[in-house]
Amino acid sequence: MEKELTLKSGQTVFIRTLQIEDLNPIMKLQRKVIATLADSSFLQPLSEEEFLNILHGNGSMIGAFHDDELIGFRAMLEPEIDGDHLGLDAGLGESKLSYVLYSEVSTVDPDYRGNGLQQILGKLLVDAIDIHRHRYVFATVAPFNIASLKDKFALGMHIVSLKEKYGNLLRYTLMKELGCKVNENRVSTVVDMSDIAKQQSLLSEGWIGVGIEQNNGSWIVKYQK
Repeated sequence: MEKELTLKSGQTVFIRTLQIEDLNPIMKLQRKVIATLADSSFLQPLSEEEFLNILHGNGSMIGAFHDDELIGFRAMLEPEIDGDHLGLDAGLGESKLSYVLYSEVSTVDPDYRGNGLQQILGKLLVDAIDIHRHRYVFATVAPFNIASLKDKFALGMHIVSLKEKYGNLLRYTLMKELGCKVNENRVSTVVDMSDIAKQQSLLSEGWIGVGIEQNNGSWIVKYQK
């Protein structure tokens, strides 16, 4: 993939598929972003080994460059099929798990935020998916990681689970079935994002989370069934 575009700031960026040779700038940018986070638990960083797994062909990864400097990247991973597979959170049968991709780490240099670069990279990756090989995209997001939740909803994903992941970190699991839109004509309800038990109860009854909004200083999750 190779693409040139102009950001809202007027800066021109070049987007291309990342290679193994890009590992050092990838790690450098990830460290820079982690250092600026108010809550580091929001981000599950990848190790060099995990990045290399993707760069060796077990997924895809694209990066945005400005003046030959990496300013953002985003990755999709072809996951191993095991007992922790995110597809199981959505009730996918074993025969469908091989059609799953994970939306992995998404990183933008703090100096270039506000340009919608995260969503641009996400849309490019999703649009490039071979729907004959992969039908589902999954991701995990921490409650109250508002920017990441907005990003996933903008890509057409919806919440299917809320449980502890990665040890004891509470995470939403979101999914998107490619070529399939969520039916808007459904019964809906809203729940405060802080009400974990209520959300888990709704999800266990087949409700899905389709969006968030702020109301009187609180973040609300919209659920449909």
